[in-house]
Amino acid sequence: MYPFDFTAVSTVPEALAAGGRGGRYIAGGTTLVDLMRNSVEQPDLVVDISALPLRDVVVTPGGGLRIGALATMSDVAADPRVRVTYPVIAEALELSASAQLRNMATIGGNIMQRTRCAYFRDVTAPCNKREPGSGCAALEGYNRTHAILGTSDACVATHPSDLAVALAALEARVHLLGPDGKRRIPFSGFLLEPGTTPDREHAVHQGELIVAVEIPLLPRPLRSGYLKVRDRQSYEFALTSAAVALHVRGGRIHTAKVAAGGVGTVPWKLTAVENHLIGKAPSEALWADAAALASAGASPLEHNGFKVELLERTVERQLRVVGGTR
Repeated sequence: MYPFDFTAVSTVPEALAAGGRGGRYIAGGTTLVDLMRNSVEQPDLVVDISALPLRDVVVTPGGGLRIGALATMSDVAADPRVRVTYPVIAEALELSASAQLRNMATIGGNIMQRTRCAYFRDVTAPCNKREPGSGCAALEGYNRTHAILGTSDACVATHPSDLAVALAALEARVHLLGPDGKRRIPFSGFLLEPGTTPDREHAVHQGELIVAVEIPLLPRPLRSGYLKVRDRQSYEFALTSAAVALHVRGGRIHTAKVAAGGVGTVPWKLTAVENHLIGKAPSEALWADAAALASAGASPLEHNGFKVELLERTVERQLRVVGGTR
């Protein structure tokens, strides 16, 4: 681990001042510390923000939920308002990492976590995300767990967060505070596809602080859930996953929110699937037809072609479960 300076702050202005000096924020530290140990990340200044008052979960005036960036994964998953209103969030959190990590890791840190691509974490391998212009070892290497959607010639790494898939489906917004004031970013624009600049992973500016994630009010009744398919049942990242939320009234689907994980360079919003569902009556045939659209535009690699069918099956199964026709 490279030497670095460390400071702990207790107020938001102190945090912003330290961030403006190039500091990297740390709270639970479950991602950044690992990357520093492996010399993937080498910050000059680490800023402990764990004492900031950003842990509340509140109902917004519009009827949605606002989750503080420093709320832990375990606390949010256990919150009755989350479990009742948006069970897809609680399920995504409970299927993430281990209980010990969920007790430490924060909501803001979770959506900012970096890829688990083995080549990214191996400093001897070429990786455009870690060292722009060096190449992507995964393209010709072992790429079974890599992305099939949103890829480019520069990067095929998947985003690892389960929570981010649920937030993408629900069309959440991320609240930021920085030297230039407040910003609110739709989740669809928060995490960035690699394109030709895979080292730019998110829309957060230097010195900005994530203060909250807001989930808008969606029509009621709303059923939702998260399905994660992985090589083993615990402490493993997704091969594919699906976050689904459906509002069914009068025998017709009026609102459909669907996103996939484990297959995209960012959490992948399945707009074609959503559009196919709207206005139709739930049925086994509808789930299958809609799920077949999930892999549109996929570009499988040598070792991950199985993800195309697995994604479609994952989405179909979760539509059936949430839609109530399993």
